[in-house]
Amino acid sequence: MDAFEYRQGQLFCEDVPVADLAEEFGSPLWVYSAAKLRHEYGAIRDAFSEVDPVICYSVKANGNLSLLKLLNDEGCSFDIVSGGELYRVQQSGSATERVIFAGVGKTDAEIRFALEADILMFNVESEAELDAISAVAGSMSRVAPVALRLNPDIDARTHAKTTTGKKGNKFGMDIERHNELAAKVLGDANLELRGIHMHLGSPILTTDPYEAAAKKALEVVRDLRAKGHQTNWINLGGGFGLSYLGNEAPPYSEYARVILPCIRQAECRLALEPGRSICGNAGILVTRVIFTKREGGKLFVIQDGGMNDLVRPAMYDSFHRIWPVRPAVPPPDDYQQEIPGCEPADVVGPICESGDYLARNRWLPPVERGDLLSTFSAGAYGTVMSSHYNARPLGAEVLVEGDAYRLIRRRETYDDLIATERD
Repeated sequence: MDAFEYRQGQLFCEDVPVADLAEEFGSPLWVYSAAKLRHEYGAIRDAFSEVDPVICYSVKANGNLSLLKLLNDEGCSFDIVSGGELYRVQQSGSATERVIFAGVGKTDAEIRFALEADILMFNVESEAELDAISAVAGSMSRVAPVALRLNPDIDARTHAKTTTGKKGNKFGMDIERHNELAAKVLGDANLELRGIHMHLGSPILTTDPYEAAAKKALEVVRDLRAKGHQTNWINLGGGFGLSYLGNEAPPYSEYARVILPCIRQAECRLALEPGRSICGNAGILVTRVIFTKREGGKLFVIQDGGMNDLVRPAMYDSFHRIWPVRPAVPPPDDYQQEIPGCEPADVVGPICESGDYLARNRWLPPVERGDLLSTFSAGAYGTVMSSHYNARPLGAEVLVEGDAYRLIRRRETYDDLIATERD
């Protein structure tokens, strides 16, 4: 489903005109569709329903409390990578017993916090982390549930900065060490081995890496069980592709088709950690044109949203569709080719950096000062990566449900910028 559609010459989120939201709440403005969030979570759940998966939404993709509460109400579990994300899950009213804690740098304080919250398990990324979790658990007279994050050395053919499953990445432990690591857990009264974890990167637009990872996971589980380990979980992480252009990502059923046979053979519980694929296309960034100018033979569209709001284009050279909220030209099927009635422009922000852009040489219809633009597929890694660079307050967030909407994060003020500072 597409929650953002052009009707009667303007963009709607579900049944609410986006221009009305910008008029009420200002810009930059993040707008989310509740229906899209529910749809994407439900589609993943249904695709893997045969094995009753535990789907842990990756909080790092977007941790707004209202979004977490909505997903919790749908039955979603959560994947976290910090104590702060665990706190967010708690504050959303969600059950921490369904939380999986990943990340390469868990501090002792975070480990203790997670044990106190009775999380489902830790994804352990190094032998040193095993030792740290054991020590903290022992000091609390607790047994810590762990899964070994193994690096399968699989090329997911994604961006170099978002691949995680090849040797040389900072994540996980060499898969060849699984017996040695499992034996260490078995010999430690403070640790309980629940399973194995593999995460390949994001976004992955082909099923081949998942098929290879599932087969390797099956081999490891069989080997561990042959040596007496009760390994009952396989966690294949997240990374399912997102269609930024339109339809480049395969359906979840295709991922399930290559993963489920190995899960059935392993007779394990399956955990998945999707984030971007659930919330990415459920959100847009709405900005207002401040100026346009022509210099050096180029057209620049200068808007009030920049790299401090959405850093992905500057950081990853990522592509986001951009189109006016009230366009003079209907949106195209292909945003990367020449569009009649349009001309190429650089869509840039107000940040004092040459790298502050959301698009370069992008075909756009005529826009003027005061016009609204929508940057699509911005629900993931938008607000969570936002910053106060150039002393810019963070924008507001709105959640739309049908023809109703509500503010789920107010716009920051200048006072907010210095609220935690002391002279």
